[in-house]
Amino acid sequence: MNNTSLLHHFVLSAASRFIRLQLVEYKFDFELAHRLPWRRDESFLSLNPAGSLPVLQYNDKIVLSGARAICEWIEESRADARLLLGSSVQRAEIRRLIDWFEDKFYYEVGLPLLHERVIQRFQSGSCASSENIRTALANAHVHISYLNWLTERQSWLVGAELSLADLCAAAHISVLDYFGDIQWDKYPAASSWYMKLKSRPCFRALLCDQLAGVTPSSHYAELDF
Repeated sequence: MNNTSLLHHFVLSAASRFIRLQLVEYKFDFELAHRLPWRRDESFLSLNPAGSLPVLQYNDKIVLSGARAICEWIEESRADARLLLGSSVQRAEIRRLIDWFEDKFYYEVGLPLLHERVIQRFQSGSCASSENIRTALANAHVHISYLNWLTERQSWLVGAELSLADLCAAAHISVLDYFGDIQWDKYPAASSWYMKLKSRPCFRALLCDQLAGVTPSSHYAELDF
């Protein structure tokens, strides 16, 4: 897999960030195409009629849509695959946690915050709903408390090695951290786990990401906070 690929993404799309982390972990040669999720683009819809991100174009012949489909294709295509390994039970647990963050966490926390703080502002210019933000942050506390419980038990989310579950969870957490929505002192185990991930080379590009008009939190790019 040496041919250059094109990943269609949005800088604050957690699913897109997940795939970027995986691609860099494998030193995959790829370029980025920036998409704004609130703008209709017919050329992009011809690639993915659902209009969702991320989309990976590989070698001008293969088009893959959705983080879960893309991440498994990458694992199946790599001779050095190591992020979806272990017993059948461990692999099932990795997939369960990916589903947790891609579905439950995203719809209860990530999407409402992104919609109120970014999409609604740029799409219609309307003000954010403080009630919707409070509800999402209350949900975030429940989810991050669960993450803290998981990371108290072992170094990584599934077993003793880094897996796709860690990359997926960290990608979603990173968007909240961009907004400064996590009081890390309340979650010491999760904080240590996230700092380990932030220190990995695959995270460097994400920590440099900025969306014009939306300033990241002061500690966002810090490796020790």
